[in-house]
Amino acid sequence: MPYLKIQTNIRIPESRKTDFLLNSSRLLAKELNKPEDSVMTVLVPVKDMVFAGTSEPSAFLEVKSIGLDSEEPARLFSVLSSFLESELGIKKERIYIEFFNAPASMWGWTIEKSSDLRVKK
Repeated sequence: MPYLKIQTNIRIPESRKTDFLLNSSRLLAKELNKPEDSVMTVLVPVKDMVFAGTSEPSAFLEVKSIGLDSEEPARLFSVLSSFLESELGIKKERIYIEFFNAPASMWGWTIEKSSDLRVKK
């Protein structure tokens, strides 16, 4: 289950938030070659954020996924920072991304309408 959490000091109008998250979800699914029905994207707008000594527009992202290999972060950084630059106007040098390869055994969610908890393999 790929997970993308975006924290930014950019105000995104309510009318754009859903489209922004959907576009983020589609992009992450495509770039990780994973089905979008397993992707979660979260937007956490923050009022106060300082990066590199200024409060200019910036963002901190967390990307977690099963099977994220050590070659992918550089490519994903380029793709995700370009996306944020075009969507929100945040300069690439004002974006910080943490990547995490999550073991499959550490993910769980209900995938059926029952209350059974399934662990993604």
